[in-house]
Formats: sequence, structure tokens, C-alpha cells
Amino acid sequence: MSAASNSSTATQVLFDAPGPKGRRRILILSILSVVAILAILAGALWQFHANGQLDPNKWVVYLRADYIAFLGQGLWGTLKVTALAAVVAFPLGLLLALARLSRVKLVSTLAAVWIEFYRGIPMLLVVYAFLLALPAFGVTFPRFWMLVIPMILVSSASTAEVFRAGINAVDKGQHEAAAAIGLGRRDAMASVILPQAVRLVLPSLILALVSLLKDSTLGYVVSYNELQFQGKTLVSITRYLVQTYLVVSVIYIVINFLLTRIALALDARMKARSAAS
Repeated sequence: MSAASNSSTATQVLFDAPGPKGRRRILILSILSVVAILAILAGALWQFHANGQLDPNKWVVYLRADYIAFLGQGLWGTLKVTALAAVVAFPLGLLLALARLSRVKLVSTLAAVWIEFYRGIPMLLVVYAFLLALPAFGVTFPRFWMLVIPMILVSSASTAEVFRAGINAVDKGQHEAAAAIGLGRRDAMASVILPQAVRLVLPSLILALVSLLKDSTLGYVVSYNELQFQGKTLVSITRYLVQTYLVVSVIYIVINFLLTRIALALDARMKARSAAS
């Protein structure tokens, strides 16, 4: 049985398809939720208007070239730390996944300890360790690395579990086929299993990239010039807190939306291929 059919069967077992009453209830709750959200948004806009927060003069300042460049520097800083963390964390996560699947008990145990430790600890604490704890022992890092290294450590642990799940999701028949043509366990993993596992987890890796992008906002803790820190600085210049953070939020939302759409498109494409095969 293929991984896709296993997943489909599990979904059918865990979640029964709703009947007519269930679908009607879901529709009613969905409509009520939309109405509630629209009411909250309308109330927020009314409060903004009542307090002068919608004054055009408080928004046009963000069209100034120097402010755009200032936020652009922060965006570049955010993209830089996110990209570097991903380039290191994802391969490290793959190595940790392979180590955890190792038949050597010591290797598997050490990988499991790493993964469970960094999965269980908030990244903020890791950042504070690099900012406050390590300097107390004479170990210091530039601000850039005080953000990037914690991002790598935490992301490698979560990514390791993504890769491990992908490897385990590959049809067992692939292992048997590799053994039948004389491939050893290591060669089978490298030539047959891993390529399929990577394709399976690609959408999840893009979502992990979204998570890294969000984690980069902790740059304000170490005073690294990422987007949120630049926004905070801009607030002190313009005194427009609401407007500045809304502009910054929109930038984050657009980037996360684009990455999420890419992940969904890849997922749909792979499901279509799986259904066709």
C-alpha cells in the first residue's frame, strides 16, 4: 500500500465525513465567524477613525523614499538571516534525521537528545543564552550571529522531524526494491529513499521557511537591524506607532502569504502526480 493511500485511509478513520446536518452546522458557524470578524474589523476601523489614526497625513509619510529605504534595509536584514539559517538548518536537520534513524544506538540517542532539547525550548531563550549567558563566560558573537545561530539550532531540530517523517512515509516497497537490485542500506537511502522523501517534505520545508521568517523578528532582542527592529526605530522617529507596525505587518503577511501559496501549490502538484501514478 502506498504512502498516499495510507494517508487517505488514516484520514477516513480519524475524521468521518460530515452528513447533511453536519455540513449545515459548519456552514452556519462559518458564516457567523465571518460576520464576527467583519464586525471586529469595523469596530477597529471606527476606533482608528475616532482617534485620528486614519488621518492621511499619518500614512503618506511611508511613501517617502528615505523611509522606504529604511524599511528596505530591515527587510534585507530579515531575508538575509532567514536565508542563511535555512541554508544551514535544513541540511543539518537532514543529517539529524538520518542520525536518529541510525542503527548505532549512541548516534541515534545523541540525535534524539539534540532534537528533543531544541524542539522543547523556546527560541527566545536560546537567543538570550547567546546574548547574556555565553558572554558571562567570555564567549561573544556579533549581533548577526546571535540571531542566526539560535535560528539554526531550533530549526534544525524541527526540520529533522520533518525529514524523518518523510523518510518513514516512503513506501516500504521502495526499500525492498532497492535491496532486490543489490543496494545496501546506505546506497538505498542515498539513491532511492532520500530523493523521494525530499519531494514529499518540500511543502513542509517551505512552511518551515515561513517559521524562520517569523523567528527572525527576535532580532530586536539583540538589536539586529531586521524589519521589526527598523520598524521600532521608525516609530521613535515618526511617533506613529499604529501606522508603522501595520505597514511592517503587511510586509510580513505578504511574504508569508507568497511562501504559503508556493507550499500549497507544490503539495497539490505532488498529490496530482501521486494520483496519476
